[in-house]
Amino acid sequence: MMVGSIDAGAVDALGEERLDWRFKAIPASLHGMSVADVRESRPPLDDFGTPLLTLDAGALDHNVLTMARWADVAGVALAPHGKTTMAPQLWRRQLDAGAWGITVANLPQLRVARAFGVRRIMLANSLLDPAGLAWLAAELEEHPEFEFVSWVDSPRSVELMDEALRLARAQRRVDVCVEIGGPHGRTGVRDDGDASALADAVREASTLRLAGLAGYEGALAHDASDEGRGAVDAYLRRMANLFAGLDYESDEPIVTAGGSSFFDQVADVLGDAGGQVVLRSGAYIVHDDGFYREISPFSRGVAGDARLRSAMHGWARVVSRPEPALALLDAGKRDLPFDEGLPVPQLVREKGAEAVEKASVTAVNDQHAFLVDSAVEPGDVVRLALSHPCTALDKWTLIPVLNDADAAQPVVIDLVRTWF
Repeated sequence: MMVGSIDAGAVDALGEERLDWRFKAIPASLHGMSVADVRESRPPLDDFGTPLLTLDAGALDHNVLTMARWADVAGVALAPHGKTTMAPQLWRRQLDAGAWGITVANLPQLRVARAFGVRRIMLANSLLDPAGLAWLAAELEEHPEFEFVSWVDSPRSVELMDEALRLARAQRRVDVCVEIGGPHGRTGVRDDGDASALADAVREASTLRLAGLAGYEGALAHDASDEGRGAVDAYLRRMANLFAGLDYESDEPIVTAGGSSFFDQVADVLGDAGGQVVLRSGAYIVHDDGFYREISPFSRGVAGDARLRSAMHGWARVVSRPEPALALLDAGKRDLPFDEGLPVPQLVREKGAEAVEKASVTAVNDQHAFLVDSAVEPGDVVRLALSHPCTALDKWTLIPVLNDADAAQPVVIDLVRTWF
């Protein structure tokens, strides 16, 4: 089985980008330097202003290797969801560690992946835009090595794809998976009979090829309770039964599921379905100190003592202490994630954890966070634990990578570019 790849030269070229006012994470003292210059000079974290989001180099490496080893032992392929980071530098780490390919969610993300030469891409969605399909047809024709697969969940989606691809005079058939949904879930066929009929429609379309079955179990459970995990198992068993009953046009049909919350169940249930199981977990490389720390299979002991580590931190400065129990930080919704839990104070630079031992963030505005019950003063810099990487990295176009966020004097050893 081919291992996914990326254009290393295009990724390396990111080191030539010059730094200036376009990147809110970059202090004026570094303007005019290149990313490669910063890597070489290793400026201290203290040179950077606030608000700030950083990544931790050791945690990134640990998480990539931990997930790759688990997937290898479990006998499943990994196509990390690129939407989490939209960072080709991080995709490269995942692909170099053996990932099958990269997953994306929409056409703009697909174009980013192709701009960096990602060779195998899954679009975990239906691509129905005629202009987008015309572009895809040309891309597939121009690059014979490019492998692509997307999803369909209705006869109408098959008709629209087929019509647009024929109009574009597509030379290569486009691989698609029939998407299976669940009650009150997201997209996907709800009825098993309709799924079989849809597979027939794909095989009859001259521009499409039936490559497998797809689904997303994360839409059916938002916690790891017995009830939630039971709903996931029932859905995956349904997928396994459907997968076994369809005739595919691919030499190696795939069955794909798996966010970052229940991938252990995906491997267990779909592993016996008879095809290539492809996981699309995306949050694992950054992980967090909130939602995913609580729900990750690694936190439930799926790999013994192995655990993922949060690779992201927020840094915010105290700008006001208007009341004895209230301090205001200079980071808010425009800077840090808040949809799956508010930031949590971890420590204060130069003062340690004691200054925020009893503190909490109770609310965030666009540019401020409300910190209560702390022992901080204006000017203090607070490190914040964060939840949900999918809504953290999208707020930053260039993200400093620290050698060690726990060091007494962290230094910046890289800068990660994102395209959201």
